[in-house]
Amino acid sequence: MREISTDVITKNIKEMCIEANLTLTEDVKGTLDQMEAEENGKLGKQILGQLQENLQIAEEKSIPICQDTGMAVVFMKIGQDVHFVGENLEDAINEGIRQGYVEGYLRKSVVGDPIDRVNTEDNTPGVIHYEMIPGDKVEITVAPKGFGSENMSRVVMLKPADGIDGVKDVILETVKLAGPNACPPVVVGVGIGGTFEKCALLAKKALTRELGSHNSIPYVRELEQEMLVKINELGIGPAGLGGNTTALGINIETYPTHIAGLPVAVNMCCHVNRHKKRVI
Repeated sequence: MREISTDVITKNIKEMCIEANLTLTEDVKGTLDQMEAEENGKLGKQILGQLQENLQIAEEKSIPICQDTGMAVVFMKIGQDVHFVGENLEDAINEGIRQGYVEGYLRKSVVGDPIDRVNTEDNTPGVIHYEMIPGDKVEITVAPKGFGSENMSRVVMLKPADGIDGVKDVILETVKLAGPNACPPVVVGVGIGGTFEKCALLAKKALTRELGSHNSIPYVRELEQEMLVKINELGIGPAGLGGNTTALGINIETYPTHIAGLPVAVNMCCHVNRHKKRVI
């Protein structure tokens, strides 16, 4: 049994909230470089260049990439041989979020009630997902999620008879409906299977997977490749002003489901696909 102080969790969450909002992962930056080189539209190429300039300024001046610094989503993979000592784990995670957003001068966008809408003033609570894994390590992924793109996401409960063609239609329709509102170029996370809430979680987790990687299931890998081409053929383009770069990537995750269902979730994310991962 390995003991880990919750103070360590708080410290790491704080640092990751700040880092995620100031710098993108190398896979996202590399894909932006590639897409700028391949963009055919003059205006689209100009916008992609401006996005690159924005990333550089944010990193050099230690300021957020985007003014919407998101609602903190935290994925915790906890080894079954880990014992936390100190305060309650969830309180420690939220304290890390609070410190990160307050001390990092990040915008506080969370309201304490969806109807009363009074700002909590420290961007807590976060949305926290737990998963037990073998071993004595803790893997933390912090993914601040902006709501320009989050608001354009959907869950659709298809019938099994709709099949893979129905899934394709949902993905394309969601991107079309989002148009410029999701701040393209976008990253598209898709979850297929499970239940109503499970497919949405799969779609959210899919956004944290490295761009350019593919699902290990052959038909899912082919679906990712096919849908990226079709999405970029929509012509929405950077900032919705036309071009062949509507999406930087599409990641799809699947899960077993009920004989009577085919749940599909599409989680839209702008090019500021923020996530940082650490293993403790």
